[in-house]
Amino acid sequence: MLPSILSNLCRFAALRPALATGLTFAADSLMFGSWVAYIPFVKSKLALDDAQLGLALFGMPLGLLLMNPFSAMLIARFGLARITTLTTILLMLAFALPVWMPDRWTLMAALVLVGMVVAVLNVAMNTCATRLEEAHKAHLMSTCHGLWSMGGMLGSGLAAAMIFLKVDPRLHLGVIATLVAGLALFWIRPLLMQIPGAGRPEPSAEPRKGSVFILPNRDLLLMIFIGMMVSLSEGVAFDWSGVYLRDQLGAPEQTAALGFTFFSLTMMAMRFAGDVLIPEYGERKLLYFTAFLSLLSIVLIIVAQWPWLALLGFLGLGAGVAMGAPILFNACARVPGLAPGAGLATYATFSFMGFLAGPPAIGFVGEHFGLRVGFGIVVGLWLLAVPAVRWVRLR
Repeated sequence: MLPSILSNLCRFAALRPALATGLTFAADSLMFGSWVAYIPFVKSKLALDDAQLGLALFGMPLGLLLMNPFSAMLIARFGLARITTLTTILLMLAFALPVWMPDRWTLMAALVLVGMVVAVLNVAMNTCATRLEEAHKAHLMSTCHGLWSMGGMLGSGLAAAMIFLKVDPRLHLGVIATLVAGLALFWIRPLLMQIPGAGRPEPSAEPRKGSVFILPNRDLLLMIFIGMMVSLSEGVAFDWSGVYLRDQLGAPEQTAALGFTFFSLTMMAMRFAGDVLIPEYGERKLLYFTAFLSLLSIVLIIVAQWPWLALLGFLGLGAGVAMGAPILFNACARVPGLAPGAGLATYATFSFMGFLAGPPAIGFVGEHFGLRVGFGIVVGLWLLAVPAVRWVRLR
């Protein structure tokens, strides 16, 4: 199995437009991971309780809802490569803003901007991966998502080091944003132009047939629910791992920042293996694996009395949720009775809400009943996702 995985990664790296697409995924999560590590810093700096932080974090899903209906239109109007590059650069700049904000309302406004950019980039970079898979008849999506996990791990790990060295977060995020924006403009963009159809706008300046938001049918609804659980679990690790380890278990800030690093490490490894594992074992078996391991890992996090045990839980959670996104992004493009683009655009809208809206909701629950109760709700929802895996039709 390992030789097959390594061979697949070598083929991916040799296909330069695929590598450029994967690095776009990595750049996205590099800033996500850096921001996540600084959430406890921002919470303390602005003297926010869990509910106030949850409300501020709700800025991201609000921005997502505002912009996501326009994502396909923007891609069609200006071209896939151009929009992917532009939103990558804008995301770098947007993520550098929250640590500068002086109060919770300006913090929320900055996160609304982040959510708006994320909405377009999320659809654009997954569309790049889908078009490459179609053009080259190869499995590439899981490796792209693996690079997303790698970027998050590097971002949070580097931020943990900067916290230990007492580097100003504003300086750290500003430098990272500038470097990655330059990489996107001068190296990634020319390679994205080589993706079939990505270098030019659609002739009609409208989304390709079936690429607009639609009302989901039964199978797409089930995929959306499973995807929301996957992205909600990712959001738990992103937004609350550091706060939970520090405030609930008494871990120092540099140790608390490692919660997301451990989560990203196993998620990255599983996703790099995904383009081999998915054809070998099938999508449904791996979705069952996702549901059961994620559920058990969150239970371990809840019952943990020591930081090291919770870190093991985040390690397992990363492995659990890893296959969910690459499987479901591909599956929603193959829903019977729906055009491929329609399934992708609609799935992206709803499933990402779990990632962005779920953690703020956990914050409100955590303020009144404790974060363990908030995490317990996620466990209950995973129990409902298991039969959804059984019922959904996968081709």
